[in-house]
Amino acid sequence: MTVTIFLSVLLGFMAFGMPIAFALLLSAIGLMFYLDFFDVQILAQNMLAGADNFSLMAVPLFMLAGEAMNAGGMSRRMVALASTLVGHVHGGLGYVAIMASVLLAALSGSAVADSAALAAMLVPMLRNRGYDLKQSCGLIAAGGIIAPIIPPSISFIIFGVATNISVTKLFMAGIVPGLLMGLTLVMVWTFVARRSTSFKPFPKEPWPVRMKALRESGWALVLPVIIIGGLRFGIFTPTEAAAVAAVYALFVGMVIYREIKPGHLMKLLVNAATTTSVVMFLVAAALVTSYMITLADLPKELISLLGPLVDSPTLLMIVLVILLTLVGTAMDLTPTILILAPVLMPVIKEAGIDPTYFGVIFIMVGCAGLLTPPVGTVLNVVCGVARIRMEDIIKGVWPYVAAYTLLILLLVIFPQIVTVPMNWFY
Repeated sequence: MTVTIFLSVLLGFMAFGMPIAFALLLSAIGLMFYLDFFDVQILAQNMLAGADNFSLMAVPLFMLAGEAMNAGGMSRRMVALASTLVGHVHGGLGYVAIMASVLLAALSGSAVADSAALAAMLVPMLRNRGYDLKQSCGLIAAGGIIAPIIPPSISFIIFGVATNISVTKLFMAGIVPGLLMGLTLVMVWTFVARRSTSFKPFPKEPWPVRMKALRESGWALVLPVIIIGGLRFGIFTPTEAAAVAAVYALFVGMVIYREIKPGHLMKLLVNAATTTSVVMFLVAAALVTSYMITLADLPKELISLLGPLVDSPTLLMIVLVILLTLVGTAMDLTPTILILAPVLMPVIKEAGIDPTYFGVIFIMVGCAGLLTPPVGTVLNVVCGVARIRMEDIIKGVWPYVAAYTLLILLLVIFPQIVTVPMNWFY
């Protein structure tokens, strides 16, 4: 009964178009009335407690770092480096997009930001070189969702806060799956490129030009090494890593590349603050709901419903992947984490599944949902930047969604692919 009331209130208000944060608060109030106690102080205290978390300080700092990287020219230099290395091969701009996706993922941690930056830089080049726009935009969108998997990842930070799991361990666990996503894109794009003869490759750049591009992008390439190395050797926490990334990106943009002027700082700060405010309000509202879910003993009800699957972790993971896939088609990644992760975590622990491993699979499935309509946040971003219809980009993106699905199933069947490197890195 508790599950029914919670879902009815939450999905009912969402169906009427209410913002998810307010729907979460109202679902918590609905549970209060069901449990026959209503105390407005509980709402206020848990909202404050939800936002008052040291790990969440990393969110605005990584947001600011991402803004500074795009405005300061770091992202553009990454794309230029990839172009000089592989732009001359058949379908080379596709490989440029994939390489740039992986490199930018190690800088920003935001799928929307990476997708927008890649689309703005690469779509005009792809058009001029005779690439099919549907296929190209599908590839860019598919590459954009690598960002929440390779550290630093804002989604991993939110998942860690919502489930009380080490954010550093989540970061380390995401390295290999993120690289496998990039390799998956390479294999699919190779198949797609072989079927097209209209591509116009760039001339092969001599090594002096490549070395110049490498030198110019060197400051950007150092940042992921600093973040991952610092986390791996315990030099700083994820929150401190975010501060390092923000200061470093601003320093490089203002002092080294000199593309960020003092007058640009206010705009960067406002953009980062605006995006952060949406995320933080969602987190605060979700923590109220999480408190009420725990008080109503909803996880126990869920464990009893999924009881027959607890003894078969692989089957349980397959069922949960299907559930998360269905939810991902209708809900954005952050609300999905905040609503479902705290509810499912007791089931995962009961089944003896590594919570960090589950977190990686959870985020991967949620990222795939960013490529599926009707919500498809990343698809909408690329459509807006590239000025392409949703129906067209869906035709271009479906091979990558299918390939990602097969990769997720592979990781479900063989969890050691994630857990073994994770334990080594951590």
